[in-house]
Parts: sequence; structure tokens; C-alpha cells
Amino acid sequence: MAGKGPKEIKKKQRITPYLLWKQRYLIMMSLPFVIWLIIFKYIPLWGWTMAFQEVKPATFATPIWQRPFAGFQNFIKAFQDRLFAQTMINTLGISVLQIAVGTVVAIAFAVLLNELAFTRFKKVTQTISYLPHFVSWVIIASLAKNIFNDGGVLDSLAGTNLHLMSTNSPLIWLIIVVIDCWKEMGWNAIIYLSSMAGIDQGLYEAAQIDGANRFQRIWHITLPGIRPTIIVLLIMSIGGALNVGMERQMLLSNALVQDHTMVLSWFSYTRGIKSSDYGLGTALGVFQSAVGVTLLLIANKIAGLVGEDKLV
Repeated sequence: MAGKGPKEIKKKQRITPYLLWKQRYLIMMSLPFVIWLIIFKYIPLWGWTMAFQEVKPATFATPIWQRPFAGFQNFIKAFQDRLFAQTMINTLGISVLQIAVGTVVAIAFAVLLNELAFTRFKKVTQTISYLPHFVSWVIIASLAKNIFNDGGVLDSLAGTNLHLMSTNSPLIWLIIVVIDCWKEMGWNAIIYLSSMAGIDQGLYEAAQIDGANRFQRIWHITLPGIRPTIIVLLIMSIGGALNVGMERQMLLSNALVQDHTMVLSWFSYTRGIKSSDYGLGTALGVFQSAVGVTLLLIANKIAGLVGEDKLV
């Protein structure tokens, strides 16, 4: 690069036919993903028009542009539903608990693994910890019910019925979050471990020479070193605050606690697909996506204002 001016360097960084031809193999490798993205992520956005139409099974044969226009009636109908307010409370409550508890547990587990001196034991422990991520929620829910239901393992150990999954209260949120943390803890810790691997080991050696103990090295080196990763993952988690999957709630729920397990995705499925009111279901999906994007932008902006790393 010696002897070359800034203009010449900048010119070589521009996209030119030569550069495209030089990168043709990389472009060809990425092309299937771009096509998949367009087909399965962007083209289906055309279906959002159903949120502003009267869509019934009888109108499926009618082209989209010929269906009756309903304006914002589907949104109004959804917001006025007697379960909508409680559903939003459940969704936000479970999501906030999941983000807070899940993040802390994953970071703590990653730090503990990172501090292990025995490499083989560390690898075995990490492998075992993320295996539950690949186990179906059907199996996890069956095990959880045997443990937490009335007359289950915990009741047998306590000698009395604790009514953990039969009390109509937000206590079921905590049980759902605890089970989800156990299932996803090892998987979520992988990215934190990868971030810790990039920290300069010379910092630990210098701190140890200065007399810092293990906890002080974790607090002043490890956690600040992975802070950008934590912030980015938190921003993405906040953006998906309303995207709480309904599988856990449906499988762990029962008639006694359903009022506190109904989340937005489950509500959309119940009111939209099961009731054949597809316009209402689409309206709930549009609302969920709009709020998610808004929360993502707000969290990203706040992170930038306080001097942290942003997504863009």
C-alpha cells in the first residue's frame, strides 16, 4: 500500500464488474440463501393485506384484491377481545422474566465453564448442557408435569401438595421460565464462551500479577470483555419480546392456569385459525411484528445514547 494515495485506495474498494467477477463464487454460494429469503420472508408479506380484509374460508377462492375491505376492523376487534389485555400481560411478563433470568443464567454458566481448568471436563460439561436444546418440548413438558404437578416429585419430597401448576396465578410464569432456562442454558452460553475466547489472555496474567483474585478478574476483565455481545443479544431479545412461542405454554398449561399462560401467538392461533377468522389472526400478527420492530429500534437507540454498541 506504500506510495498509494487515499483516492486510489478508495477506488479499489468500490464495487466494479471486475470485483463482482472476482467474487463470483462467493456470490453464487450466497444466491440460494437470498432466493430463500425473498420467497419465504418477503413475498409472504403480501399476505398482510388480509389484516385489512374480511377473510373467511368461503373467500379463499377470491383473489386478494377482490376481497371485501374491512379497514382497521380486525385490529379493533382484536383489541376489544376480553382476553387481549390479559394476553398482553402474560406475554410481556413471561418475556421480561425470560430475558432477565435467561441472560443472567447463561452468562453465569458461561463464566463458570470458562473458569474450569480441566479442558476435557469442560468440553464434556458443555456438550451435556446444550443437549436439552435439541429435545422436543413434548418430552420436556411431560417430564416437567411429572415433577411440578400435584402429586409429582416435588410434592412427594415436600410431603404436601405445593399446587405449583394448579394455582390460577402468575406463579406459572416462573415455572415456565425456569424450565426454559434449563433447556436453553447451555445453548445460549455458547456465544458468550466464544466471546470470552477473544479476550486477551495477557490481561488476566497482568491482573494476577497485580494481586487480583479470580472474582476480581471475572468482574473487571471477563464481563467487560463480553459486554458488547451482551448488549447486542439483549437488543435482539427485546425486539422479540412479543414473539413468545406458544408451544411451551400449550404443553405446560391446563384449564386451571390457562388464563395466565395464554400468550399473543397462542391467542392469534385460537382466534384466527381455530375460529376461521383469518383476518383477525393476520391483524394480530401484524401488530406483533410492528411492536417488535418498534421495541428493537428503541432498544438500539437507547444503547447508542448510553455509549454501548448498536446493531447498526
